[in-house]
Amino acid sequence: MEAVEVLALYAELDVAGAPVWIDGGWCVDALLGRETRPHADLDVAVARDHVARLVDVLAARGFRPRGEEGATQWNFVMDDGTGRAVDVHVFAFDERGEHAWGIAYPAASLAGTGVLGGQEVRCIAPEWMFRFKTAYPPAEKDRHDVRALAERFGYRVPPTHR
Repeated sequence: MEAVEVLALYAELDVAGAPVWIDGGWCVDALLGRETRPHADLDVAVARDHVARLVDVLAARGFRPRGEEGATQWNFVMDDGTGRAVDVHVFAFDERGEHAWGIAYPAASLAGTGVLGGQEVRCIAPEWMFRFKTAYPPAEKDRHDVRALAERFGYRVPPTHR
C-alpha cells in the first residue's frame, strides 16, 4: 500500500465518521515523518462504534473480509484482491476510559500524531508503538521499525530486536 492510498483512505474514513489511528509499520513511518520501507498493508485502530462505517467505506472501495482463521470481531483483515490490505484492530473503552472490549489499547496509546506525505495523522503514540513492536518475536521488518523508533526517540533496543 502506498502513502497516497493511506492518506486518501484516512481522509475518507474521517469524512464518513469513522476516524482511525494509524498503527503498525505506517505508524512508525508517520512518527518518523518519512517512509522508511515498503508496506504490505495498513494497520488501523478504530473504535467499536465506528467499525460498521469503516467496513462500509472499505467495501465501497472493493475491500472484502479475508475470512482468515482466527479472525475476530475485533481483529480482521480486509483486502481488495490486488494486494492491498487493511488490518483492522477494534477497541472500546468504558465510561472511565478503561479498556472494555476488543484490542486492549491503553487510552494513552491513542494520543500520538505523526506525518505522512506532509499531512498530520492520528497514530499510536511513540512509547506505545515501541512497546507493541517489542512485545512479540520479530520479523526483519519489526527489527527495522524498532531500531528506527529507538534511534529517533532514544529507546533501548532489546536483544531480541538487535
